Amino acid sequence: MRVWKQLLIGLGVISAGVLLWGRFAPGANGVLTAAGLPAPLVAAIAPASGEKADGGNQSGSRRGGFGGGPTLVATKPVAMATVNDRLNAIGDGEAIRTVTVTPYATGNLTEVLVESGTRVEQGAVIARLDSDEQKIAADQARVTVEAAQQKLKRLENLRSSTSTADLQDAQTALKAAELALRNAELTLRRRDITAPYGGVVGIISVNPGDYVTTSTAIARIDDRSEILVDYWVPERFAVSVKVGGEVSATAVARPGETFTGTVQAIDNRIDQESRTLRVRARIANPDDVLRAGMSFQVTMRFVGDLYPSVDPLSLQWSADGSYIWRVKGDKVERVPVHIVQRNPDKVLVKAGLAEGDAVVVEGVQTLRQGGAVRTAEERSTKQKPAVAEGT
Repeated sequence: MRVWKQLLIGLGVISAGVLLWGRFAPGANGVLTAAGLPAPLVAAIAPASGEKADGGNQSGSRRGGFGGGPTLVATKPVAMATVNDRLNAIGDGEAIRTVTVTPYATGNLTEVLVESGTRVEQGAVIARLDSDEQKIAADQARVTVEAAQQKLKRLENLRSSTSTADLQDAQTALKAAELALRNAELTLRRRDITAPYGGVVGIISVNPGDYVTTSTAIARIDDRSEILVDYWVPERFAVSVKVGGEVSATAVARPGETFTGTVQAIDNRIDQESRTLRVRARIANPDDVLRAGMSFQVTMRFVGDLYPSVDPLSLQWSADGSYIWRVKGDKVERVPVHIVQRNPDKVLVKAGLAEGDAVVVEGVQTLRQGGAVRTAEERSTKQKPAVAEGT
């Protein structure tokens, strides 16, 4: 390309840039006048505020005040929103009490008296071990007690010819025989495997004739009168959760039904890996519709924290952080804000804002502290044609 063509293109680009700067930059008219340019040229490049250009004042009004007048902006009022007022978590249910029943002694099972799913009461016999040897031992202990009682009775009848030492020996022998009988009867009773408390028996995996030891699981019993639900809450709720607080839960297996309960226990520390706190809730189960091991959706409600809510378009950033423009009368002021929570349609901030404050969402590019503005709402009100009476 020839040099003269390059010069012409360069001059054209520069001229267009100057013209755009003069049309849209506030104060351009004063800068060109101070530079000593002729008044007609200054008026052509940067018309002063109030001059008619491209249709007069109405055109200047359409440009939103770029000729040096108040800046046209669009605003939205500040609303108030609450955060940290609800907690949702997934928890696992367990019976209020559960036990795996094992024998006190070893031996062969002779009877299994319950079936899987049977409800038993406290002390009910679940199964029995062979007990012939223990029955014989108990009978022998009874005979020994009877003999000791008879001997003591004879010595007491012959107290005048009996020494004190013989009488004390007979009394001691009777006490020892009674203790031996109690031990034999206890050993015999422990051949019966009983339920430590009432509940529902799980699947039984042993049969009569099996040889069992003290570590053999005979049955598992769940007391389902109440269900304990363990769940984990984020660290920020650690101060809000209290023992006795209300809890509502929905079982995944029973959608549409809500069960209520209270917080029974709170762990004493935050888990460092997950930054969560373990909480245990207690839920009544009078109709026995809930089972241990169920998954629950747990909900808790709190007072929460109230923060101003602004439109995401209103947020601006500078070296000092984020801020917004608030309209006060016909002026704007810059208000620093700290973002608390960001949502697609609103942003919660910590700032000196009140509900209903007008915040600029459009036209923020040319605003300055204390600058004059007019809102789009005011403009539409002024431009609305008057309605003649009688029409």
